[in-house]
Amino acid sequence: MELGVHLPLIGFDDEPLSFRRLAATVDAARESGFTAISANDHFVFQRPWLDGLTALAGMVERSGQMELATTITLAGLRGPVPLAKALVGIDVLSEGRVVAGVGPGSSERDYGLVGVPFEERWKRFDEALDILRALVRGGEIPERPRYFPVPGEVELAPGPWRDEGIPIWVGSWGSPAGLARVTRAADGWLASAYNTTPDGFAKARHALPDGFPSALATMWTWIANDPAEADRMLGDVLAPMLGRDPVELGAQVCVGSAEECAELLSRYADAGCDRVYLWPLGDEPRQLELIANEVAPRFSP
Repeated sequence: MELGVHLPLIGFDDEPLSFRRLAATVDAARESGFTAISANDHFVFQRPWLDGLTALAGMVERSGQMELATTITLAGLRGPVPLAKALVGIDVLSEGRVVAGVGPGSSERDYGLVGVPFEERWKRFDEALDILRALVRGGEIPERPRYFPVPGEVELAPGPWRDEGIPIWVGSWGSPAGLARVTRAADGWLASAYNTTPDGFAKARHALPDGFPSALATMWTWIANDPAEADRMLGDVLAPMLGRDPVELGAQVCVGSAEECAELLSRYADAGCDRVYLWPLGDEPRQLELIANEVAPRFSP
């Protein structure tokens, strides 16, 4: 099972969001052998949130050969044509290293900010997904779309770096409808770490074709051998931000000792997960060093 890392897009503490912080995270991930860096999407959030596409674009040169993934980006709110243009731009600059994870998002605040009814999110997403796939993977653009203008006979240029285009992964928490959408329109399934469990992940994978690629995003991470420190990060930082019970959340994320985190990751490896995107809750270079040196050697691929 491969390991990726979410870029530090959220201000968890007094450390400011900055290019230097992004660069230090990417440098540490590259040097520690991580496979990918990723960024996800909110327009507004409970804490300051740096734009994910901008952050990925800014890290192209430092990222070496790591993949650049969105986990997820809001296709139905950004719009398929502007989103395709941005993704292809990053893909060209990185010489074909983009993986486009997309979804409708689950925050009503994001929809309200741009004046889109939250109850339309799935219909808009399905249409945006079909148009986006045609733009970055090839194929026919849907006729008479309801929600989004399309380029018609105009071809977006430049196109993706790779002849086969940009792979599209669809985010789903694992519902039957969501997994059916993944099977129909995606090149991979992206699950949410704090909205599933290893057993739930394994059960959902059985609904997908054999060998279908899968990954786990937003695995909040804080390696701490002191149980009191882990409890503080769960109870004072993560659970209030997500509106979750800290005890329940603690069983779903990598907050705790290296042994505890390795055990959780091993269960996802056994469940057939191909990649986990870890999101350190601050002090990113140090946390990535601990993951590489103390966690990764302990979990069974």
